[in-house]
Amino acid sequence: MDWISGRPDQAAAGPPELIGREHQIQQLSLFVSRITQGAGEALLLSGDPGVGKTSLLEAAAPIAAESGIRLLRATGSQFEADISFAALHQLLRPCFAELAHLSPLHTRALNVALSLGEGPPPAPLLVASAVLALLERAAKEQPLLLIVDDLPWLDRASALVLGMVARRLAGLPVALLAACRTGEPSFFDQGNLPVARVPPLSEEAAATLLARRYPAMTARVRRRLLDAALGNPLALLELPVSLGELVHAVAGTLPTALPLGHRLQTAFAARVQALPPSVCELLLLAVLDGTGDLRLIRAIAADRAPEGLGPAERAGLVRAEEATAHLTFRHPLIRSAVVELSTIDQRRRAHAELAARLAGQPERYAWHLAEATEEPDERVAALLQEVAHANLRRGDSVGAVTELLRAAELSPSGKDRSGRLAEAAYLGSIVTGDLSDAPRLLEQARQAHSGPGGPLSAAVAGAYHLLHGDGDVEVAHRLLVTAIYELDDPRDAHNKVLIEALYTLIMICFFGGRADLWPPVQNTVDRLTPRPPELLAILSKTFSDPARLTPAMLARADASVASLGQQVSPARITRTGIAVTYLDRLAQCREPLQRAIQHGREGGAVTSAIEALFLLGQDAFHTGRWDEARQLVDEGLQLCDTHGYDLLTWPGRLTAALLAAARGDAQEATDTARDMDAWATPRRAGIVGAYASHVRSLTALGQADFETAFRNAAAISPPGTLAPYAPHALWVFLDLVEAAIHTGRRAEAAAHAAAARDCRLDRLSPRLRLVVLAAEAIAESRTIGGPRTGTESRTGTVLEQAITEPGSDRWPFDLARIQLIYGSHLRRIKRTTDARGQLAAAAETFRRLGATPWAARADRELRATGITVGTADTGLDPLTSLTPQQRQIALLAAAGHTNKEIAVRLFLSPRTVSTHLYQVFPKLGITSRAALRDALADTPLD
Repeated sequence: MDWISGRPDQAAAGPPELIGREHQIQQLSLFVSRITQGAGEALLLSGDPGVGKTSLLEAAAPIAAESGIRLLRATGSQFEADISFAALHQLLRPCFAELAHLSPLHTRALNVALSLGEGPPPAPLLVASAVLALLERAAKEQPLLLIVDDLPWLDRASALVLGMVARRLAGLPVALLAACRTGEPSFFDQGNLPVARVPPLSEEAAATLLARRYPAMTARVRRRLLDAALGNPLALLELPVSLGELVHAVAGTLPTALPLGHRLQTAFAARVQALPPSVCELLLLAVLDGTGDLRLIRAIAADRAPEGLGPAERAGLVRAEEATAHLTFRHPLIRSAVVELSTIDQRRRAHAELAARLAGQPERYAWHLAEATEEPDERVAALLQEVAHANLRRGDSVGAVTELLRAAELSPSGKDRSGRLAEAAYLGSIVTGDLSDAPRLLEQARQAHSGPGGPLSAAVAGAYHLLHGDGDVEVAHRLLVTAIYELDDPRDAHNKVLIEALYTLIMICFFGGRADLWPPVQNTVDRLTPRPPELLAILSKTFSDPARLTPAMLARADASVASLGQQVSPARITRTGIAVTYLDRLAQCREPLQRAIQHGREGGAVTSAIEALFLLGQDAFHTGRWDEARQLVDEGLQLCDTHGYDLLTWPGRLTAALLAAARGDAQEATDTARDMDAWATPRRAGIVGAYASHVRSLTALGQADFETAFRNAAAISPPGTLAPYAPHALWVFLDLVEAAIHTGRRAEAAAHAAAARDCRLDRLSPRLRLVVLAAEAIAESRTIGGPRTGTESRTGTVLEQAITEPGSDRWPFDLARIQLIYGSHLRRIKRTTDARGQLAAAAETFRRLGATPWAARADRELRATGITVGTADTGLDPLTSLTPQQRQIALLAAAGHTNKEIAVRLFLSPRTVSTHLYQVFPKLGITSRAALRDALADTPLD
């Protein structure tokens, strides 16, 4: 049942791909190859229902046919299980013409057994002997492979005869390949026959199977199905069908026990149905409890079922682990079968009993009480909402959404129902990745609320959805600020929805990128009583205007980072990372951010995973791990595309564009900057416009186009000013000073360095100290881009101090840029030997990073010192340093194909093509596609 065709439109061309069964296919190939050698053997495939035994039998058929082996096939059927020799008749039918050539004794025996003639019933041993004679005669023309599926369903007579035949095949070019379920009784005597167990699919193979058959399935639902199926191919293919549209809905609404289709019910329910009713009731209680608490189930059993779970254990359905007092179901789908075999009344009674026994455990009690409740009940709904908030604090956002939706169903009041639906929509939008489901829930919330206004959570969800839909920062800001001001008490620090609204408002203000958006959020945070939550207070300062951060707030930010090791909430982890992004503290957040990413990959908080991927991508860019940065960004962008988070793409696209600019792909960088401007301008999303300016600035600097670089860096924050609420100015600080010096704007460079000194920017992080020291030296120097004067000694001292700062090599790109600046300065004051050391170090770092245009700048400076850079033409093929795939991509790009065209031709993604080109350019010593065409002009396309 685990067939997946790689090319379904060509199914007739051959057998489809069998995912994750390479080892078993190899075993079958070896087994089949021995038939022609007269091995005469049998092999039984054994495994759980739905594990893929039938598919492996089907895979053996074409292998045998290609080897010139004739196939005889039969499949056991419960409808023919009482008809003697029904399976044998099915198996031997193609050989009936040979019956007349057997001995009269064998002919009569088979004629009677197969209902082809009349006579006294033959003994099983005689029938087996006749079958062997028939097979031996048929095999003289062509070797035979007998394939028998579903051995437990064979009729008794056929099973006995085939068992005898299987042990008597030695010396014949005949083999028997059969399949049976593990642990199920059968009349077929397996005796000493070899058995090959068919295991479940590996995690990787199961994920591949789901992705190919159901590519649009969300990551969270896929994770849930992988956990439920445990590698069972039938379950992987059938469960999504049973779920229907639920595979695309809010994942929190997936039922505890997944619904089984007919085939899965048939496979997993039979053993449950055979148990006594009292044992089935205990199993239902164990399933609905969901914790595997063996003590609880045994306490219940002591009151109602003297046999306890013994029959279920003997049937192989559950296992009691005494050491840990834990009850384990042999397969998760047995749990689903138990639930499906129960009625809704039985389930409610079971939940009620569990609630009564778990009264001392508030969260379990509230959930079971809610599931046992038929009519709306505010007390139960409120209890469940409290549980949702507790789960949210622990990082279980998906569980929180489930509980809020159930609490909404139990809410008697339209206002309460509206608030809980809106909160579920809000969490689905900003946490779990279910942005597309928010409008439906918000509409239900609106219909439930008949009075004026609406819950704050609805405004939050609406604003968030608006940002990712129309991207209208202005309207989203106004909507949320108005909703906050209309609260009865907008200063209540214990109002969880208000706090979440303020986090969202901070994000809106940041993307707006304008100072006038920030006062409402700052005023509200400052007025919260008794005091604002610590992370909210930190984020509102560090993310809005880090240049003016007080030492006390910086210390609080560091303390927040230090506490991340014990943090489990993905939202809190990523918000902490966001808070210290412009403070260069992301390296200290790597492990928690990786946990947030893994949480999202496993079906948890998707938006936190996206943010964590982009944060780690930014960190990898700044710390010189550029290939890793691209991989992180690509994964985050794919999640944004899958879940519709358009706004969140821009930080990821910024890192990708900066990589392109630094590595010399000016076309991609400028294209991305153009996209940023086109999106940001009509929406007044100022930070995205700043991203575009940053990309153009870095691109221009790599090309020594200092005028363009200056204009773009100054657009983020004017020279001489670190504008309030313009945190991105910290990332282009060095760009502006360097470009100003090279364009003769010495006063502007000096003013900008002075602004950094006034703000004490160097205290914020070692990286900022590095660039501030360099900026001061550049601004003071008269030789960088100008004539030599008498200030060179101080300039050299300051620059050397910047370069030798402890830990400066943690930011290799920044350090190499400063070494390039310093080397240029040394060359102009005739300190040639010292200049060569700095320039060579810069060039080596740039080449290691793949920063091709920057390496070219360093090489030009080195040549000016009298060093010959590069090697003479050796006559070697320029492609020898490339991998085969890089060679293909390079040749196609040189021929004029776009990345998208190359991706289609080579079955890759455009981003993968772009990444390979980044690696190709430095290997070939070029910086652009045009240069690529020149470098490969004489190389034929494969």
